[in-house]
Amino acid sequence: QVQLAESGGGLVQTGGSLRLSCTGSGRFFRRYAMAWFRQAPGKEREFVAAISWKGEKIEYGDAVKGRFTISRDNTSNTGYLQMSSLKPEDTAVYYCAQGYGSTWYELTDFEVGGQGTQVTVSS
Repeated sequence: QVQLAESGGGLVQTGGSLRLSCTGSGRFFRRYAMAWFRQAPGKEREFVAAISWKGEKIEYGDAVKGRFTISRDNTSNTGYLQMSSLKPEDTAVYYCAQGYGSTWYELTDFEVGGQGTQVTVSS
């Protein structure tokens, strides 16, 4: 079972920045791809970003390209999402997900494992 813990959410003004963290408790977390998804009230879960275990493959959702950066530190089993130029439409609960392998081919190749962290961007 995937066990992940997100942190770093909060309230920020439009144009501000936040950095989210995701810590995996499983011993093999560092060998798997990881991703971030988000879900706003009344909306479906949306893909934000994903990174392979070595970091050689990275993808972003269209809504966040050029503003968000995904990274990871495999020595500490931690993944990050640096969010800049935040907009009110970025308001959502952000979830970390672990891949079923070292990379991915479909977004269904990820499993959300945390409770999420709330990000609220005020206008």
